[in-house]
Amino acid sequence: MKRHFFLFTALLFLLSFKLSAQEIDSKRLKKHIYFLADDKMKGRATGSKELAKSAKYIEKEFKKYKLRPLGTKGYRQAFEAKVRRVIVPDSIRQAENIIGFLDNDAPYTIVVGAHYDHLGHGDFGGTRDTSHIGHIHNGADDNASGVAGLLELARYYSTNKVKEKFNILFIAFSAEELGLVGSRYWTENPTLPLEKIHWMLNMDMIGRYNPDNGLAVIGYGTSAKFPAIFDGVTSSIKFNKSKDGNGGSDQTSFYKKNIPVLFFHTGGHDDYHKATDDADKIDYEALKAILELEIKVIDNSMLQDKMDFIWTN
Repeated sequence: MKRHFFLFTALLFLLSFKLSAQEIDSKRLKKHIYFLADDKMKGRATGSKELAKSAKYIEKEFKKYKLRPLGTKGYRQAFEAKVRRVIVPDSIRQAENIIGFLDNDAPYTIVVGAHYDHLGHGDFGGTRDTSHIGHIHNGADDNASGVAGLLELARYYSTNKVKEKFNILFIAFSAEELGLVGSRYWTENPTLPLEKIHWMLNMDMIGRYNPDNGLAVIGYGTSAKFPAIFDGVTSSIKFNKSKDGNGGSDQTSFYKKNIPVLFFHTGGHDDYHKATDDADKIDYEALKAILELEIKVIDNSMLQDKMDFIWTN
């Protein structure tokens, strides 16, 4: 009897572990955001030692999930980003994209991206309140929220015990705040052939869900198959689909290369590009729901053939 009890307990533990590995974890999302948006990170400006620390953090997570390095040097793809602003002198800053590949031995790949840089102390432009110049711009929503989503999707797909029909390439872009520099550099110098990309999902500012406005899903019109992958998809949050693939974030670099894109975004707010964009203002349960919606969309897209997943203008 005692032996049966221990076996039953062990089975329950294994089942519980398996289920938890397959669920989005709001506690883990909170951990990532509080790390990236801490005052010690000093706003993660491109070229700063704090952004380098963020890169190391992301790389460590990619290694933990056994993603294959797909940069030009391990997980890293280095490039230069130019700052052209009036508050500080023009300068060249060193930057790196962090790139991990979930290899499912498939011919085509879905790209999942989010930028991890922010405005630092707001002294190279971008701040929406000049009185905040010199203060740390933590960028919890912009875009620690997107990076947390990137890392949690990487964990989910690398531990779900499923060999999907498509590979997934996870990219943390740098220098987005300087003009989409990192994503543009990757699409001009891809570490995976562009013709092998199924489509691209971008997350930028997904942490401040407003139920009155809902979640924006931008790029719905960039593939003839996007209506099919949203067919029957439901969520606990409201979401609105928009056709155009252009916009002020990294999916634009892929759209300009004729790659279908979806950009998930919870919209602007009073703390956007200010020193008040802090981790305690993130809606973690809504962020979890957004990622659960994205998983449904990604999984549905894997049911489509690449040749049918054409780009539309």
